[in-house]
Amino acid sequence: MATALYITLLLLSHTISTALSLELHFYRKSCPRAELIVKSVLQRHVKKDPSIPAGLLRLHFHDCFIRGCDASVLLDSTEENIAEKEAPPNLTLRTYDVIDDIKAELEKECKGIVSCADILAMATRDGVAFSGGEEYALPTGRRDGKISRMSEVHLPGPSFSVQGALAAFQSINLDLEDLTTLLGAHTIGVAHCGLSFSNRLYNFTGKGDQDPALDPFYAANLKKLKCKGPNDNTTIVEMDPGSSRTFDLGYYKLLLKRRGLLQSDAALTTNAAVKSAITRLVNSPLEVFFKEFGLSMEKMGRVQVLTGSQGEIRKHCAVVNS
Repeated sequence: MATALYITLLLLSHTISTALSLELHFYRKSCPRAELIVKSVLQRHVKKDPSIPAGLLRLHFHDCFIRGCDASVLLDSTEENIAEKEAPPNLTLRTYDVIDDIKAELEKECKGIVSCADILAMATRDGVAFSGGEEYALPTGRRDGKISRMSEVHLPGPSFSVQGALAAFQSINLDLEDLTTLLGAHTIGVAHCGLSFSNRLYNFTGKGDQDPALDPFYAANLKKLKCKGPNDNTTIVEMDPGSSRTFDLGYYKLLLKRRGLLQSDAALTTNAAVKSAITRLVNSPLEVFFKEFGLSMEKMGRVQVLTGSQGEIRKHCAVVNS
């Protein structure tokens, strides 16, 4: 018993010490222009494609949920190993090219200094700001992992209940408040019809029925204008229609109108504590959401990070160093 407690405390101490070793402006001496370069390259991409911030948010989430925020989701498969990006939930991830472009510019500026994990975290933060949100504080100093396995990918899905999603969040030391706040990122998100929500429109219980929790008018519009059938795996639908490129409270307002696109979105309002938190955010100044979102993003960004001599600084984000 004493031995088990000692080991638990040792692991906890290790987790806390590595997370605390992140610091604001980590590259101020080793690569002073690092954050400026990230922002500049990202801005060029966003001007061409305003949906990129949403893609970066999803990529960052999927990275941090598996092995922590170590850029393992960026690694390609090899002959010996099938990587995380090949797992079904990750097949629709994108913006890898944005991370690669930023990495290339940083390698020109300061070779072998800035990690891919930090690039992804910084680009995500800047993407939120470019979408109308606020630039939250982001400690850096992460290093890149060397392991990426498809078999390890277990993520909260579009049909998860609140308890199921919460269990996934708690597994990486996030709580119900973080869950509520971080799902606010869906305000600039999109979803694939057949892969994410068509069952709610066409076959909710396996009897060709519609999810009764979904606003009928909203469901009719989705059928008529967007989702063409239960097997439509190509159509992409905005999760916050009319405001999907602006980081705001639109997603939460839709939830209270029973217009959450995913079943996991709609489930949020079935939990009294979550619904109360959503109502509070909707009735508060937008800056309150920005502040709480930034705090939860910083907390998530510390999950199981590699620092110091752990991991490596990849030369190319898609492959480990030889």
